[in-house]
Amino acid sequence: MLLITGANGALGRLVTSELAGRDDVVLGTRTPRSATERRVDFDDPSSLDFTGVETLLLISAGYGEDDVVLARHETAISAAEKAGVRHVVYTSLSGDGDHLPFALAHRWTERRLARSPLSWTVLRNGLYAEFLAAVAAPTGDGTITAPLGDGRLAAVAREDLAAVAARVVAEPGAHAGKVYELVGEEPLGGDDLAGAVGGRYRPGSLAAAREAISSAGEALPFQVPMLVGTYSAIAAGFLDGSALVDNALPRLLGRTPTSALDVYRASVGR
Repeated sequence: MLLITGANGALGRLVTSELAGRDDVVLGTRTPRSATERRVDFDDPSSLDFTGVETLLLISAGYGEDDVVLARHETAISAAEKAGVRHVVYTSLSGDGDHLPFALAHRWTERRLARSPLSWTVLRNGLYAEFLAAVAAPTGDGTITAPLGDGRLAAVAREDLAAVAARVVAEPGAHAGKVYELVGEEPLGGDDLAGAVGGRYRPGSLAAAREAISSAGEALPFQVPMLVGTYSAIAAGFLDGSALVDNALPRLLGRTPTSALDVYRASVGR
């Protein structure tokens, strides 16, 4: 049996689609609605019953303060150990993301798996091209004001990461003990994004971005420094993929990766 946590999330749904046709896939969700779904709530340890699960795709349970995310991942891994799960595949963060405010929980989880008797694989996912569309969306006249400086982001299409995850969980033994870097092959800067939408790039400041995020009232308190820190890391050149020795994305996909620029353009509706 293969169980996918966070199956109703954006990445989880895509992985589920990739695995359509398999009759041994169980979808982990907070609110199960069918026989193929099982209640999995990281904030309720009693719900983490992984009995009968051979392979667990542990999609990171982010969107929380570090202590909350660490507790969720500890609970999930401990439950997997208790249930005798054979292999855990974890969706982590790319190696060049260590400067990001939310990197700590990912690196802690990787260490936790390394100490575990479980067999494991780590998928170090780059930032989504869809995320770039959200944080660097053009205004009505096509102007992009995101504070990306002269930096570039090796963004990757979410669907490509889902395809890789599906391949790995289909044959987990072949990937045991592996840590795969999965980032885009063509890092994108502000000028690239503006060119894709027929606009112009006029980067603002980090302070202006912080004020805009805070005043919008849509971000939780911990998300404000997270987003500003991400802008800062891109602008400083830490997320262009150049520091990574081996990008496994094309090899594990078995095809040419999806154009992150095309995903960006489609996501912003241009």
